Amino acid sequence: MTDLVFIAFPSEAKAEEVRSKIFDMQKEYLIEIGDAVIATRDDKGHVKLNQMVHTTGIGAASGALWGALIGMIFLMPVAGAAVGAAAGAVSGALTDFGISDAKMKEQAQALQPGQAGLFLLIRKMTTDKVLADLAGVGGTVVTTSFDNATENALKAALAQHVAGSA
Repeated sequence: MTDLVFIAFPSEAKAEEVRSKIFDMQKEYLIEIGDAVIATRDDKGHVKLNQMVHTTGIGAASGALWGALIGMIFLMPVAGAAVGAAAGAVSGALTDFGISDAKMKEQAQALQPGQAGLFLLIRKMTTDKVLADLAGVGGTVVTTSFDNATENALKAALAQHVAGSA
């Protein structure tokens, strides 16, 4: 079963630090992430998403490669690469991988200007070890799809930072 977690942090740097920590845990097979996106809200209220996978760039690169190969058949590899890159970029931009961008932008409206939020799409997790590693990182749980016991354990692990710094 896949779970969605949204945690607010005081800054983008702190959210990035926690995302890096999650990636380190993934390398140790403690957690399996489907998507990890940082959302920031600026002073004007606009939400920006820092995606884990940039589909536009990937689409442009693969489109350029295939366009060049097909262009060689017609003796126009440069034109083929240009057309392929453009088509790939458009295709990549229209692809929504992982968590719905619209859903993240809607939920990120709960952030205060200057704050950042970390969206995690969790496929599998060794709960006790992940929570132990997240203890003391800070952050506020905004929403989760966890059961009540796991959600409360996550809130307690994050709150240890607040109690330890007082």
